[in-house]
Amino acid sequence: MSGFKEPGFADRQKAAMQARQNILNKFRAQPGADDPTVQARAAERAEIAERRTKAKEAREAEKAEQKRREEEAAAAEAARIAREKEEEAERAAALEAEQKAKRDARYAARKERGKKKR
Repeated sequence: MSGFKEPGFADRQKAAMQARQNILNKFRAQPGADDPTVQARAAERAEIAERRTKAKEAREAEKAEQKRREEEAAAAEAARIAREKEEEAERAAALEAEQKAKRDARYAARKERGKKKR
């Protein structure tokens, strides 16, 4: 049994030349731009890109609509809170006026009782 024979310079150069030739042949075997299969694949890629663009636009429109709805809800909530604060202030003012009227009535009654004693 013979051992491994190390390739010489000429063998390595021949192998490199064969590898380059194989790559060149592989490149030449590819179909050109005018080939129907290449054109079909390009049309398919363009269609996929168009669908992606439409889907992205639809998602962006949905996001914009959702944001608009959220802003409307936030504005309605802010208006409701402002209205409740205003109603609470009115109730507090009415309660204060009622308490003042009762206090004034008590004061007037006390003063009236004081006049009767003299």
